[in-house]
Amino acid sequence: MSNPTSTILVVEDDSIVRMLIVDVLEELEYKVLEAADGGEALSFVQNDAQTIDLMMTDKGLPDIDGVQLAKKARELRPQLPVLFASGYAENIDGAPEGTHIIGKPFSIDQLRDKVKSILGD
Repeated sequence: MSNPTSTILVVEDDSIVRMLIVDVLEELEYKVLEAADGGEALSFVQNDAQTIDLMMTDKGLPDIDGVQLAKKARELRPQLPVLFASGYAENIDGAPEGTHIIGKPFSIDQLRDKVKSILGD
């Protein structure tokens, strides 16, 4: 079983994809925060009272590139692990060190295994 105290911020502009990811993570007993774009995501990241153990973001967001979002998030939370979900997994240039990538489309099992390996569950 996963640690139910782990909180994952899911940043995905496609509401159907976001819902599927959230469903999978909640089934694994993670607490999930949802953001449809980088602005929403940053409001969570900027809130010091909000625990975030992992940020999972799409590379292509409507308002800000996922790499830019990761950099901004890392400025505020240097230890925050970032997982990029991308259909272009091989070319995430300029991503901060220590970020992880999962290629789209991914299976539920791949997502589960990736998240558990990052969080050490």
